[in-house]
Amino acid sequence: MEKKMRQLCPISDPDTTYFLQITWCKDLGMGFDLILSDGQSSWTGRVSEEKISREAADMEMKQEKYVEELKKVLLFDQFSDTYRFDISKKEINGESIHFSYEKNLKDVTFRLGSLKLQRVTNSPEVIRELIIHCLDCVKELHAKNDHLQKENERLLNNLGDMQEQLQKCVEAKEELETDLYKRFVLVLNEKKTKIRSLLKHLKEVKEIVPETAQARDTVIASKSTVEKENYEGSTDEESENLIQLTTSESIKPRRDPLLGSPDITDIVPSRKRRQLTSKNGNTKPKVTLQEAQTTSKETLHSAPSKSTERELTLKKAEEEKSTGDPEDLFDDI
Repeated sequence: MEKKMRQLCPISDPDTTYFLQITWCKDLGMGFDLILSDGQSSWTGRVSEEKISREAADMEMKQEKYVEELKKVLLFDQFSDTYRFDISKKEINGESIHFSYEKNLKDVTFRLGSLKLQRVTNSPEVIRELIIHCLDCVKELHAKNDHLQKENERLLNNLGDMQEQLQKCVEAKEELETDLYKRFVLVLNEKKTKIRSLLKHLKEVKEIVPETAQARDTVIASKSTVEKENYEGSTDEESENLIQLTTSESIKPRRDPLLGSPDITDIVPSRKRRQLTSKNGNTKPKVTLQEAQTTSKETLHSAPSKSTERELTLKKAEEEKSTGDPEDLFDDI
């Protein structure tokens, strides 16, 4: 069972202060009891769950929303300007009063509910219970206040400790930032020095690379020239050897079958032949390099034809010598 006390001033009698106690079980939508007192007399009444449903239907409002409006008007004091109460005592013998509660929206007023409250016969006892409940509420509030004060002191102490720790953390952070900044400056300077040295080395390498490439090209060119000269020299030597071989073969006297035959016994022709032989033996061939090359080529291509022509020439000369001119014979004598 839950209870709530509040103070109100009805719009019909604003100078009189009333005390209203609301009692409900679990939920306000399941029904609640009201006790109203002015300090001398007391009135009581009950609002059932069926009546709450009927009032919500009359207001064309969902029951949950209507219950929320009831909580605002009956349980909370901060809506006193929006929600208002009215009390009417125009009943017979003053045994009951008409109690209503409504919501004010600018110039429009909506009545949320109303009920009749019956006078209580033992009003002093009801008032005493109201006072006890108020004292219990005050006691409970004092206990909550003490608890909140202690909690506040604890939080203040924790706040002081946290501020001290925070100050230490700030100082440590500043020291760490200073240390890190110094290290960063050192690392940055080292990197700058290394970058400068690398740039310098790169510049030197760029200057050396063209010279190295030029020297390499020169070496390659000279090497290719030497190889070319060696190749040409070997080719010339082979050509010279071939020319010498061909020339020696062409110059070497061939044994002719006519020259190898025995001489005629006649004296005069023999002397003539000896003179011709000695004359032919004393003549040495003078051959230049170009002529030797030409001769060697001609010898290689036309050696059989020349040997045949020579044999014919020698044969003809032998016949002339054997026949002999008479004048030649007398000239020799």
